[in-house]
Amino acid sequence: MLLCRNGFLNSTRPLLTASLTLALASPLITSAQQSGHVRSASQTPISGPWQLYSTATGLDLAQYADFATCRQAAVTGPDMSCKPATIVHVDTTTPPIVQPPVVTTPTMNSAFRIDASSLPRGNAGNAFDRLQYTAEVAPLSDIGQFRIPCGYSHMAFDDPIVSPGRPGAAHLHTFFGNTGTNAASTEQSIRDTGNSTCQGGTINRSAYWVPSMIDTATGKPIAPDFAVFYYKQGYTLAPSRAIQPLPAGLRMIAGDPTNSRPGGTGARFKCIGGPNNSNDQYGSAIPNCDVGALLYQEIFFPQCWDGRNLDAPDHKSHMSYVVQVSGGYACPATHPVPLPQVTFNIAYTVQTRDAAKAWRLASDTYDTSLPGGYSSHGDWFNGWKKEISDIWNAGCVQASRDCHAHLLGDGRMMY
Repeated sequence: MLLCRNGFLNSTRPLLTASLTLALASPLITSAQQSGHVRSASQTPISGPWQLYSTATGLDLAQYADFATCRQAAVTGPDMSCKPATIVHVDTTTPPIVQPPVVTTPTMNSAFRIDASSLPRGNAGNAFDRLQYTAEVAPLSDIGQFRIPCGYSHMAFDDPIVSPGRPGAAHLHTFFGNTGTNAASTEQSIRDTGNSTCQGGTINRSAYWVPSMIDTATGKPIAPDFAVFYYKQGYTLAPSRAIQPLPAGLRMIAGDPTNSRPGGTGARFKCIGGPNNSNDQYGSAIPNCDVGALLYQEIFFPQCWDGRNLDAPDHKSHMSYVVQVSGGYACPATHPVPLPQVTFNIAYTVQTRDAAKAWRLASDTYDTSLPGGYSSHGDWFNGWKKEISDIWNAGCVQASRDCHAHLLGDGRMMY
């Protein structure tokens, strides 16, 4: 189980290979309770515990026994919301994503005009490395895997990969990791400056971003409840020792911001949890998850590198997904270097019944009569300290060990 305080996770025991549990600890007394707030519900309770937190600061405020009473507390003040106090991420195997025959240049289009005052404040991050020694040893696994949780940092109409040096030129993005990420960010600034909202602090100043989730019923962007980023051997490439370390300064995009129909490559949504345990509704559109369930946005990046270029004019063609070969899958000859597969897992709690029906991505510029989410995509800009990412690649990925969301594989852990 991982205990979270102010957006950071501290490990107390190993995580199961098939799941990632984030337990969010908090005081049980709130100002709402002290002022005589009645903790009763008129609807069927969704068992908890549930965490009341500030969407403006990210701070945990209280825990409640069920979802209904948490929501009662949330409506007593501005910028308060509820999320599960114990969050289980089901790590499901995904079908291999095969490189499409044509790589489309991503084009960013502003989808919504949003008042900057409605952008939720994020986590300030840490300005130092957060590592300590541990006697815990990562267990052997069927594939080598390493994860890192990162808090929500900020939102901005910027994209330093597609629109470098052009502030406000992109649709609204939600950023994680490096708190200084903006339109002017460079390989050097990502690597050497900025706080980090990720576990482990400034050992990882990587920038992660996705199009912001917009509640079209109110016009306001929605702050995600948490995000976990995976670096894995993947389910198609073997042996694990073939996976090479991440090159410094690499950047890439997965998914298609111009997509307007089902079946896009590299992205999907799913529902997890809730009163009906709705671990279903996998697809390329935003599903109407149960109230109290988690809506996951997943982005799967290509893991085959051309071995030369840290970026490309289309920000995609220097990378490739696996290709099908006799007997399985492999990196193509044009992209012969297998890297850890980067996967984004961004989670939003559905707060009210049918709320997700009104949710769309900031990049969903197509016909609003169609479901939202088809334009889902993610951007990743490597800001790891090279010596650290080389260590977890060797001790976790290449060694076929499950390092959960805290171990480096060398006798140290992130906190």
